[in-house]
Amino acid sequence: MEWEVDFFFTMSFSKCICLICQSVIAIPKKGNVERHFRTVHKNYDTDFPPKSELRKRRVKELKSQLSGQQSFFSQLTSKAKAATEASFRVSHLIVKNKKSFQDGEMVKEAFVEAADSLFRDFKNKPEILSSIKALQLSRSTVTRRSEAMAVDLTQQLWKDITDCECFSLQLDESTDASDTAQLCIFIRMVFNDMTAKEELLTVLPMKEHTRGEDIFQSFKNFMEKTRLPVCKLVSITTDGAPAMVGRSNGFIAKCREDDAFPDFLNYHCIIHQQALCAKMLNMKEIMDVATKIACSIRARSLQRRLFRAHLENADCEP
Repeated sequence: MEWEVDFFFTMSFSKCICLICQSVIAIPKKGNVERHFRTVHKNYDTDFPPKSELRKRRVKELKSQLSGQQSFFSQLTSKAKAATEASFRVSHLIVKNKKSFQDGEMVKEAFVEAADSLFRDFKNKPEILSSIKALQLSRSTVTRRSEAMAVDLTQQLWKDITDCECFSLQLDESTDASDTAQLCIFIRMVFNDMTAKEELLTVLPMKEHTRGEDIFQSFKNFMEKTRLPVCKLVSITTDGAPAMVGRSNGFIAKCREDDAFPDFLNYHCIIHQQALCAKMLNMKEIMDVATKIACSIRARSLQRRLFRAHLENADCEP
């Protein structure tokens, strides 16, 4: 490039950079480059005469210095990127295994202790230990990483909802340890290439009643707040509780009455009916006999040995 020898300028990463002062020219035109050189570095024509070998060597030296600086900063950026990625991976494992955020510091300490023994004979052991010690796993950092991953997952989910051809919903209401009713909503999406994906859409707390109209209003508020494209809805699945499938006041009935909902199919499981059936069955006589047999076997060591031998002969696991 003629600008390198004439004006000490070179192109690097689509930028026109002065080799002498490393200034960047916004518009890489010959007039702009020449003006900068004549104004800021006019003595270079005297110290390094044009078309001389001395000038060419100087250009080569300056280019080598620039490449070395860029390589150094590139390595720093690469190491910082790797440390950030490792921090996200460890934070993901902590969240996935339901561990406390402050466990990240313990994980880092374990890394350092293990590396001191595992890489004892490695020539680059100091670099490895330095990289591990640079890993950011404090409680606040793991918290931020977890929040960032949650935001990213939410964005991916809503992108899938926008891109899918249609979707179905599954709702289930249950009570958590704090006696708060939670409405879990799952979504199954079908895309134009006939692939399907199922995700947890949201969990809505039901702070007071859990009647069909309460469940419907909570879901309707969520739908309006998030702008869920309910026009793509094809089916809703619930349990068989009256609050869900009641003919007049059930959740499904309320959805059908609302003009915002399209025509959709609805399904329900029989778990609720099974639970009611189990309550009505009189299992006392059967359970009394089963309990008596179990207590008889466990009462004496001989009985336990004989029972274990019987199971082995019958190819059953004890």
